[in-house]
This record gives sequence, C-alpha cells and structure tokens, in this order.
Amino acid sequence: MSNKKILIVEDEPSLVFTLQDTLESEGYNVSVVSDGEAAIEKTKQIKPDLMLLDLMLPGMSGYEICKKIRAMKYTFPIIMLTARDQEVDKVAGLNIGADDYITKPFGVKELLARIQARLRRASSYSKSGPLEVLKLGNVKIDLKESEVIKPNGVIHPLSTREVEMIQYLVERANQPVSRDELLEQVWRYEYSTNTRTVDVHISKLRAKIEEHPDDPHYLVTLHGVGYMLKIN
Repeated sequence: MSNKKILIVEDEPSLVFTLQDTLESEGYNVSVVSDGEAAIEKTKQIKPDLMLLDLMLPGMSGYEICKKIRAMKYTFPIIMLTARDQEVDKVAGLNIGADDYITKPFGVKELLARIQARLRRASSYSKSGPLEVLKLGNVKIDLKESEVIKPNGVIHPLSTREVEMIQYLVERANQPVSRDELLEQVWRYEYSTNTRTVDVHISKLRAKIEEHPDDPHYLVTLHGVGYMLKIN
C-alpha cells in the first residue's frame, strides 16, 4: 500500500468520486479541490507527491495553476486531465511545466500506470546521483533546486521530467542519444508518447539553458541520430 499524497484538482463531481475512490483503494492519501485558489493553498498545506490537474476549470485554468505551482518551485509531477485531444493543447501543457497528460475519457488502469510511473521516476531522482549543480558556460543548472540560473539573474524553474532528461544526458555527455532511447529511459512507457514529445522537451530545455536557443552550443541536434549534450 502507498502513503503517497495525491492532490486532485477537478470540478466534475462524478469524475472526482471515481478518481478518489480508485486512488484510495490503491492506498494513496487523496485530497480534492475544485478551483485554482484552493489548489494553490492545498499545495502549500500538504505538499503533494503528485497532482492530477483538470485543464478546464472555473476561474483559473489548469494552465495558470500549473504555471503558479512551478513558479513556487514545487517540482512534484503534474498530470493534466483534458477533454481535448489536440496536439497544441498537449504541447502547451508540457511547455508550462506539466509532466504528462491524459485525455478524457480514460481507463482507470492507464491512469494508475501513469501515476505509478511518474511517482517511481520522481522517487528515483530524489535518491539518485551526487550531481547537484551543472555549469554550462555562464549558466548554472541547479538540479537539487530544479532551476536554471542565467548570468543576468533570471531564474527558470525545471519540471521533474526536465531534471530527469538533464541527468540522463549528463550521464552520457558528449555521446549521441537517440529520441527512442530518451523515450524508453526517461518516459518509461509508450501509450501516446512519440518522438514529437521529446522534441518539445528538448526545445524547452534549450530555451532555458542556451544563450542562443536557435543556434545551440551545448544541447545540439545530431541529424538522423538524436541529440547530444556537449560538456567540455
């Protein structure tokens, strides 16, 4: 049985009932709120291990909530729940710090598998590796605090998955890493995940760690192969 804390942010009563009942039967400690302000306050109060976040909420949207959570430097996994099945919505969610998304209606087994995978990866990161700070030129990447600090003092928060990607690339610094390898080792499951998802995350990372993201110096593309993190 798990004692992990899951915060559900959802305003559809029937779905809340199903999610709460299912997760509690799996041993999770479940809290439920139905709007953005309550989500922020509950996050401060309980510091959840994972959040299930509905995209379409009254008042503050799931996008806005996710942005605020990441700006507060919380790095727990966020899985977005959305009735939309358009790539632009999924990419937008990933771009503002979500770790995963699942489209309604979804199967309980699939959701549980995704939750377990995200918690497992988050736990693995918290227990792994001595590397806490990486410097790329004048850019400081603080993996412990999950943030990138630019020379001008601007701080960019990193999502759990971004930290995992950096760790994996650092372990294979100056070596080519394929998209399929990143999917297998970082995402750990297939479902609807594809190489486009990897490209989106790489683009996000470049925007945070590179001085000129369109002409990267450190996180480079190897055409026909994949990517490489260059560390001199």
